[in-house]
Amino acid sequence: MATLGGARDSGCANSAEVEDLARFAVQEHNKKQNALLEFVRVVKAKEQVVTGTMHHLTLEAIDAGKKKLYEAKVWVKPWLNFKELQDFTHASDSPSVTPADLGANKGH
Repeated sequence: MATLGGARDSGCANSAEVEDLARFAVQEHNKKQNALLEFVRVVKAKEQVVTGTMHHLTLEAIDAGKKKLYEAKVWVKPWLNFKELQDFTHASDSPSVTPADLGANKGH
């Protein structure tokens, strides 16, 4: 049974809705930081029920020609047509991403 207010795997990291949220996160980050990141893909997605839903996303984006991982939090209240980027950080600051999350093969 899920813990009330706890984050859980969304089970649909490759869904169109999650990809749209990740693209939104990159666009908002680019606007706020005057950056030029290019969205590549969603690596991992979790959801947390708050007043609405907080989406915790691990995404891959290209920065200056190099693929990098980022952690983003997007808060959504669909009944208010509200969507806001809460946090966007480079994933090296977070140990939650492992080589297995990236599909890395050992010894290659």
